[in-house]
Amino acid sequence: MNVLGILEFLKQLSVNNNRAWFQEHKSDYRAVQQDFEELLSAVIARIAMFDGTVAHVRPSDCTYRIYRDIRFSPDKSPYKNHIGGYINARGKKSNHCGYYLHLEPGNCLLAGGSWCLPPAILKAVRRAVYDNIGEFRSIVEAPGFRRWFPVIGEQHLKTLPKGFPKDFPYPDYVKCKDYSVCCVVPDSFFADPCFLDRIAEVFRQLKPFADFTNEVIDEFE
Repeated sequence: MNVLGILEFLKQLSVNNNRAWFQEHKSDYRAVQQDFEELLSAVIARIAMFDGTVAHVRPSDCTYRIYRDIRFSPDKSPYKNHIGGYINARGKKSNHCGYYLHLEPGNCLLAGGSWCLPPAILKAVRRAVYDNIGEFRSIVEAPGFRRWFPVIGEQHLKTLPKGFPKDFPYPDYVKCKDYSVCCVVPDSFFADPCFLDRIAEVFRQLKPFADFTNEVIDEFE
């Protein structure tokens, strides 16, 4: 697999984001797809060593189309300038918490969690956090977890959600609009010969968080 080659292709695509260039470089894109699927296969195998629920997941189950939906966007660029894979035991469209690998020049991510949760599920996860705040804090405030994932959620309410006491001492943990976590890694991260071990290390820290939220989420699925 050639991760740096994937990033180089995406750099070129970002400055040549048009159909004519893409068609001329279609064979390069196919090579990128193959390299990325090989990468995902290796990452899945590493994750399966500590989370056996993903062992059955295939790379083709995780990937997304490179074509952008431009119908309602002012940006009419036809292609994404990134490539990502969401490794989720119940499928990439599930609310179940999974592991996400995102390659984008200058903005590579290792992330995970559950985005766009339906209101009833989001409320249930918040309630679980509130009712089990000691357990939740032991997960998200553990040094190994916080090293990579210092912030819980991408978006947050400005005030505590309805039904939670205003004097709750850990308000940020129930203000989350999503229960996801993310860390940005430099492109050079993938030049390290041991980068697969490092990815596994990061995602291993995510596993207890996934277990906590999935215990609630999976009751709805």
